[in-house]
Amino acid sequence: MSAATLMIVIGLLAVGTYALRLGGSALHGKVTLPGWAQRLLPLSAIALLAALAATAAFTEGGGFVGVARPAGVLVGAVLAWRRAPFIAVVVAAAAVAAGLRLLGVP
Repeated sequence: MSAATLMIVIGLLAVGTYALRLGGSALHGKVTLPGWAQRLLPLSAIALLAALAATAAFTEGGGFVGVARPAGVLVGAVLAWRRAPFIAVVVAAAAVAAGLRLLGVP
């Protein structure tokens, strides 16, 4: 891909991004969502964050990452759910993942 083509693509993406943001501001208050959609919108953000977390926990380079990282994430999630201090959650999750890798678990 030539430099000129790359600059055109970047420019088009910038214009598209700006148009989407401007469209959201221009339509604010003019478009009313149904009640069911308004109730589901906050849940969609939670679903998106959960999907991103699952992708980061289970995959790397397009393949399964192994058992050690998901085990550490599971320990961290349980401790966070039990309202453990943040530093304890991070240290325990890292310790479990590192310990399993030290034992040869992928």
